[in-house]
Amino acid sequence: MDARLNYFAGPTASKAAKQFMAVGRSLKNSELPALTQELVALRVSQINGCAVCVDMHTKEAAAGGETSVRLNLVAAWREATVFTEAERAALELAEEGTRVADAAGGVSDEVWAHAAKHYDDEQLTALVILVSFMNSVNRLNIITRQPCKGDYEPGMFG
Repeated sequence: MDARLNYFAGPTASKAAKQFMAVGRSLKNSELPALTQELVALRVSQINGCAVCVDMHTKEAAAGGETSVRLNLVAAWREATVFTEAERAALELAEEGTRVADAAGGVSDEVWAHAAKHYDDEQLTALVILVSFMNSVNRLNIITRQPCKGDYEPGMFG
C-alpha cells in the first residue's frame, strides 16, 4: 500500500506539516509526565485505528522505560490494575475526548473532575492539546492511508 499523499512534497503542505508537528514536539517539554503522554497517545491511536501512531507510541513508550505488560494492557486499561489513578484519569479523558460523537456531550463533568484531581491546569492543558493533536495526526494518517511497515525507531522524528 502506498500513501495517497506525501505531506512534505509540496511547499504549502510541507510548511503546514512541519508547523503542525512542532505542536507535538512542544508537548514533550510540558509538565505532563512523558510516559503518561505516550500512554494517552497510544490509546487515542488504538481507538482511531492508526497503525503508524500505534507503532510509534508503543516504541517511544518502551524506549522511555514503559513495560511490555502495561503497553499490552492499554487497550483494556479499565480492567487492568497496573495503571495509577492519575494515568487512569488521563486515559479516561483521552477516550471521552476522542469519542466525542459517541459521548454526545463530549467529556463529562465527572471525567473532567477526576482528571483535575490528578493534574494541575498546566498539565490539563497539555493533556487536552495532546488528545486533540493525536486525533488530528491519526486522521491525517488514516485519510491518506499512510502505510505502517512497523519500522519506526524511537526518536526518528525528534
